[in-house]
Amino acid sequence: MTRWLATAEKQRRFRKEVAPDIRWLLKEGRQKGLRADLPGKLEYLWRAGSGNLLSQNHLYRLQHAMNALRLTDWMYGVLTEAEWKDLNKKQLNSSVSCIYINKKSLDAAFDSEGQQIMPLNVLLKGEISGLDELLQRSGWYRAPVEGKPLLHQLHAH
Repeated sequence: MTRWLATAEKQRRFRKEVAPDIRWLLKEGRQKGLRADLPGKLEYLWRAGSGNLLSQNHLYRLQHAMNALRLTDWMYGVLTEAEWKDLNKKQLNSSVSCIYINKKSLDAAFDSEGQQIMPLNVLLKGEISGLDELLQRSGWYRAPVEGKPLLHQLHAH
């Protein structure tokens, strides 16, 4: 698939608007090989670019929001229970915008169809002024957890 994408890029088979996506797929394929999951990434790009984002399931829209955050230089990660507890003890750099998702909460928050069945716990740090608008475009909103300034819950509309 990487070879085909490289040939297609060289022959300019795609519109200019998708050139960054093609370069991203090529980079992923060259760096990670079979672990790059290029078919999955292609499906993601197709779903993101065709049709109404809000018609997709909640889990897909969350993935879309996290990818959009990554493109705006946010750090994010899914943490195990031990990592989550360690993170709560650490002093995080407030100049770095980050969102961390508790894996246990992520696993419990969605059903097998990707629909949200309970709130998703996340830890937010840094400049979050543009976060709400970005989440809203993907059909999500955040709610602070009272008494825990960094802890929020994400809810799908």
